[in-house]
Amino acid sequence: MSTIPVEKNDDILSMEEILEISGLDMMQGILDGIYPPAPISKLLNYNVHAVEKGKVVFRGKPNLASRNPMGTLHGGWYGTILDSAMACAVMTTLPKGKIQTTLEFKVNIIRPIPADVEVDAIGTVEHAGRSTGVAVGRIVDVASGKLYASASTTCIIMTPKLK
Repeated sequence: MSTIPVEKNDDILSMEEILEISGLDMMQGILDGIYPPAPISKLLNYNVHAVEKGKVVFRGKPNLASRNPMGTLHGGWYGTILDSAMACAVMTTLPKGKIQTTLEFKVNIIRPIPADVEVDAIGTVEHAGRSTGVAVGRIVDVASGKLYASASTTCIIMTPKLK
């Protein structure tokens, strides 16, 4: 069992609140505006767009602050939105009392996302067991379906012990 420090912040759910709902209910609650989204999604301009068991879609449009010194989209934006989609997809498979976190992930950037293009990051679970979850992800253009990146992840599934 992991020991999780308990903090209170109005911008996120407390660990006690998270442990009282299933992962699917939490993600659906974020989509419906019942629960707050992850603060990083505001910073990087993406949000939950669709939720079902084993699949989560985040929709976003990279902003100027997400560009690197050469003016192209920083690889961290690809990684962050894909990590969010894949890990949250794994979350949708968890019963109340369980949490997950990314153990490792890999991103393949296929082509740069042009300025002002809206994309979907789609995370889909391939395996959800007692201790690990495996998911894949891809970033696609909302308008054309063009593939910009693909990814894979392994998440560790835990039963936290609160302090």
